[in-house]
Amino acid sequence: MDISLEGWSIGTADAAWAPWGADDKARAQVLASGDGYLLVLVEAQPGYRSMAHEHAHTEFLFVLDGVVDNQGDHMKPGGGYIAAAGSTHVDFGTETGARYLSIFKL
Repeated sequence: MDISLEGWSIGTADAAWAPWGADDKARAQVLASGDGYLLVLVEAQPGYRSMAHEHAHTEFLFVLDGVVDNQGDHMKPGGGYIAAAGSTHVDFGTETGARYLSIFKL
């Protein structure tokens, strides 16, 4: 079977890591991008907390390892959410440390 990947952006596991958030407790690696969207792998250390923010566009998140505390819910591996455009995050972080995938538009 011949499959065309025209129009696809495919990242690699050796992409550079960058700081994630306002402190040094998390880092992110862009795995792929296209049409203004990014697929990002985030590694958050225990105690990471996100600053409150509003989503300009829809965001998708999927937990790979650890526990992510999100708006009062404790999401374990295999858990995820979709944040609608215009929604506000006021409670997001991890006490255990976590790795998760996030898909969002810039």
